[in-house]
Amino acid sequence: MTFGFIETLTLIGALGFFIYGMKIMSEGIQKAAGSSLRRILSVMTSTRFLGVGTGFLITCLIQSSSATTVMVVSFVNAGLLSLTESIGVIMGANIGTTLTGWLVSLFGFKFKIASFSLPILAIGFPMIFSNRDKLKSWGEFIIGFALLFMGLDALKQAVPDIKSNPSAVAFIADFADMGVLSTLIFVLIGTLLTVVVQSSSAAMAITLVLCNQGVISLEIAAAIVLGENIGTTITANVAALVANIHAKRAAVAHLIFNLFGVIWVVILFKPFLDLIEILWVPFHNLLKSINPEFVNGETEMQLSLFHTIFNITNSLLLIWFVNLIAKIVVKLVPSKGDADELYQLEYISSGIMSTPEIALLEAKKEVLKFGNLIKKMNKNVKLLLTEQDKKKVKYLLEKVKSHEDITDNLEAGVADYLAKISESEMSNASSIRVRGMLSIVGDLERMGDIYYQMSKAIERKISEKIWFTPEQRQNLLKMFDLLDLCLTTMVENLAKESGEVEINDALDKERELNSFRKKIRKEHFKNVEKGEYNFRSANVYSDLFNSIEKVGDHAINVTEGIIGEV
Repeated sequence: MTFGFIETLTLIGALGFFIYGMKIMSEGIQKAAGSSLRRILSVMTSTRFLGVGTGFLITCLIQSSSATTVMVVSFVNAGLLSLTESIGVIMGANIGTTLTGWLVSLFGFKFKIASFSLPILAIGFPMIFSNRDKLKSWGEFIIGFALLFMGLDALKQAVPDIKSNPSAVAFIADFADMGVLSTLIFVLIGTLLTVVVQSSSAAMAITLVLCNQGVISLEIAAAIVLGENIGTTITANVAALVANIHAKRAAVAHLIFNLFGVIWVVILFKPFLDLIEILWVPFHNLLKSINPEFVNGETEMQLSLFHTIFNITNSLLLIWFVNLIAKIVVKLVPSKGDADELYQLEYISSGIMSTPEIALLEAKKEVLKFGNLIKKMNKNVKLLLTEQDKKKVKYLLEKVKSHEDITDNLEAGVADYLAKISESEMSNASSIRVRGMLSIVGDLERMGDIYYQMSKAIERKISEKIWFTPEQRQNLLKMFDLLDLCLTTMVENLAKESGEVEINDALDKERELNSFRKKIRKEHFKNVEKGEYNFRSANVYSDLFNSIEKVGDHAINVTEGIIGEV
């Protein structure tokens, strides 16, 4: 048959079928076990070896090293993992992603698993209509699993028959006998293939199909697989270009790790393939004893063994240099200092979107940073009341204005991110958290506006030489102190899980602030009647203590948003 335009579209469609099945399967398992995966990551990374094991385990479960990397970045952002620990997990993720190759080579070619896909779909289909979020997610996983093997079957059918297309083999043969240059050419082909299909697992499946059809030899396939290991890191680095510094560092660490591995294997390519041949003999006998069907089609099985041994060996070599890799990454991707931390979204990885449950971790950390910024604004506005040095006053005014601009940017950035999260299918609990966070960032932004208005009132007071009495000044300073207690409780609550938040403490502090405001307001009106304050002083004083009370109201609104009372 002639391999023309329609056949090319069929091949692309089959590949899309396979990738879509993998996407549905991966997202389903992440949603079903999201909280469990987070607990595993946060507990099992105390040493670099446990980190590798954790990365391997989670990637085996969710069948996506990219998803594991995104999860790791979320935890680095949230302060639950250090960069050093995250590198260990990424190493493990590289080993875990080899499981896809084994699934395809063991089952995809040996059994007619695609014929079982429709019965598997029949099991998963009713589950996706369940009212229980976890059961629904498991249904998506089952459907994704069925679609993955249906896609693989379609991919096998779409690959051209080499007997009818000898020109395809001739094209490959032209590049197969050029020594190290041949290896480098096929490494490049593997890299480009992975960048194009945006999935190392999908690229691996294509390579295995080509092996199964006899289109390429083990040597060529091994070189392509090495390229796929580079390609998957390029995809992550491109995605991280618009992300935060933590995402960039994790992506660069992944690149360094894989690139180093490819370099040393290319140098020792022939000896390494000889090692695979030696290891294949006992492995072949083991598989044959389990099921004789497993040893049919040795090339793809040997390729899966090559992929696994390569990643395990590379991890064993580099696990001793994790700290060095971390230092190199920090130098390659330096922080831009306070400006970088403040003016940009620090924790949200806008270039990489995972499941809503994991993405909410990043949004939560960004909101916590927002709360700490409000605390800084409270401190600076309070300092304006007593500062007499003109240069320091100017600096504080500029600082408050700068922070108010940042609050606007933070609200817009976090709200946009939460809107993107909302577009995905999520559990009821996650939906409530998104609504709560949207309410919270709105309150925090309004608090920033109020502080800016207070700073302008104090600036006007200074420029017009309006003086407060000692009593007025002390009352305002005490209100700022009471407000600081409210804000401290608010920030502590932002750092907690909603179920851990106790609102009574926040309510008590807000009542104390309101009570003191009522007291000084009553005294204020009496003093105005007595004529003890001039009108301009009374006006600024009244604006300030009323504004402080409004900030306190927004602070309690934030805590209500955390526990879902919006």
